[in-house]
Amino acid sequence: MKLSPEQHDLAAADLVDAEQSRRQIGLLTLRHPDMDMDDAYEIQKRIAARKLAEGRSVIGWKIGLTSKAMQAALNIDIPDSGILFDDMLFDSGSTIPRDRFIQPRIEAEIAFVLKREIGSQDISRDEVLAATDYVSPCLEILDTRIVRTDKTTGQARKIFDTISDNAANAGLVMGTARHEPHAFDLRRVGAIVMKNGEVEETGLGAGVLNDPVESVVWLARRMHAYGQKMEAGQVVLSGSFIRPVECPENSNILADFGAFGEVGCHF
Repeated sequence: MKLSPEQHDLAAADLVDAEQSRRQIGLLTLRHPDMDMDDAYEIQKRIAARKLAEGRSVIGWKIGLTSKAMQAALNIDIPDSGILFDDMLFDSGSTIPRDRFIQPRIEAEIAFVLKREIGSQDISRDEVLAATDYVSPCLEILDTRIVRTDKTTGQARKIFDTISDNAANAGLVMGTARHEPHAFDLRRVGAIVMKNGEVEETGLGAGVLNDPVESVVWLARRMHAYGQKMEAGQVVLSGSFIRPVECPENSNILADFGAFGEVGCHF
């Protein structure tokens, strides 16, 4: 790590305040040009500590930057991860409060719900599937408490900004369909994502590290390196196979996963 504990605390406090006030802060990578990935995850950890102290609870994890296109855009070659809290969960068909987010976007994903804990350096694909209770269609709601681009310098958000900002996670909308994890070839599960009745994006699960299960394998190994585990009952968002869809007010979103189910919400 390159930053001090005081700098980690200040960055976490600023991000929590940005979420609550709906006013974005500047790029942390401009404030701290020498920060590294360990700093970013430490800031995320301190945000989590603040939320837990306020009475929130952890319900799962999200995996981001799983597609080649998104990795290339941020000049990285690995995914990132964030933490899901209980107040982030919405049922399919929910109306998302207008004053909840700053610049909401959605992504279509396959959610894994676990029946036992996982997290080891040598975990296999089969072990992840054996630990999965069921898989479901899901929407992830993204938001950015950090500006995407600095107006003065033109510098774009970097991976360390995104990780610090809880991997840009803000919510999840769970579909009602539940499937045994071996019931579908998850690489071939896809969705047609519509906004106000018009098709915005389409994609297949194979866009997620070639296999959504491998995304969960990656997270289990990364968490083990940080002394963490995913617990029974937790939700794991395996990563998006579409580009983010902007969701201004009065956006009706429906993701049709075919035989896998559907999930939607209204902003």
